[in-house]
Amino acid sequence: MTSGTMPEEVLVEEDFKLHHVSQQEDNYLAPEIEDMKQLEEDAKKEEYKMEYVWVNVGIQIGLHLGAFYGLYLSLTDAKWQTNLWMIVMTLYAGNSITAGAHRMWCHKSYKANFWVRLFYLVGTTMSIQSFFVSLIGSGRVSIQMNEHFQNDVIEWARDHRVKEMGKKVDMSDLEADPLLAFQRRHYVPLIFSSIFFLTAVPHYCWGESWNTAYFVGAILRLALQLHGTWFINSAAHTFGYKPFDTKITAVDTFFYACLTNGEAWHNYHHTFPQDYRASEYMWKGNMSAAMIDFFAYMGWVWDRKTMSKEAIERQKMKGDQSRPLKAAHNDEDDFDYITKAFSVKAHHD
Repeated sequence: MTSGTMPEEVLVEEDFKLHHVSQQEDNYLAPEIEDMKQLEEDAKKEEYKMEYVWVNVGIQIGLHLGAFYGLYLSLTDAKWQTNLWMIVMTLYAGNSITAGAHRMWCHKSYKANFWVRLFYLVGTTMSIQSFFVSLIGSGRVSIQMNEHFQNDVIEWARDHRVKEMGKKVDMSDLEADPLLAFQRRHYVPLIFSSIFFLTAVPHYCWGESWNTAYFVGAILRLALQLHGTWFINSAAHTFGYKPFDTKITAVDTFFYACLTNGEAWHNYHHTFPQDYRASEYMWKGNMSAAMIDFFAYMGWVWDRKTMSKEAIERQKMKGDQSRPLKAAHNDEDDFDYITKAFSVKAHHD
């Protein structure tokens, strides 16, 4: 927390609890009013500048040509196991971005043990969206400032102000993490290792050809997973509703939420960035929240932060009235049900 303190409310038992962030101002990385005003003033003084990153343009063209070929092979040549492998690995890498890089590391919305963090690290490396420290830094800039400019994850072009604002974001917690430091030092060989792994499993385990295994298991998978991520900074700022804040560009959309593991409840997320669910709902269109809750049940995740019903209902008064003013979730009921179904105590590192 930026303030260093946070009111806590134990909902069930000490080993299986949620922390309520009762004030919007307590949200880590919520937009700072003074920074927003300064950004507006700076924007009036300087000419908008977009720089094309031609190396990345070429990479993206090559990736998508390979992905179209992989799609053709998927429909005409690939074994069903290879297609299933591609889908499972797409979901794994995508959830590592959404639940790990975004909700845990970027917004500090919960804590996890070493093995969960390693699980996320491998999946995020497989996603090839830059090493963690760079990726999360971009996310922290985006959530604070993107009502003025979008942080383009595809990186075929860059707004120079993103880089300038990135210098002001505190990254010391990430730089001190030994897992993230290891990934940053060995990022390139880790990328090639992940591509080999995605290709070798179909070839050695069920006899897929190297060509099909590579273009379906590695290239098509990567393109699909990247587009799932890019949905967040495009469709989730364009098509949908604004039940929490009509003054921001982010919107809530159930369809896109399903495609992005729950990330496209985006109006909620930009309003309450530290809620680990990134949504007022519990698991609706939100695979990442369900996975985090499973890890919590196993005792591998703890200190999950949510907004209280009162804070959500109060904020809905500023929305477009597209949803009932009553909060959709009830933490006490939800987690009472879970603890009755799974009567186990959590153990933390």
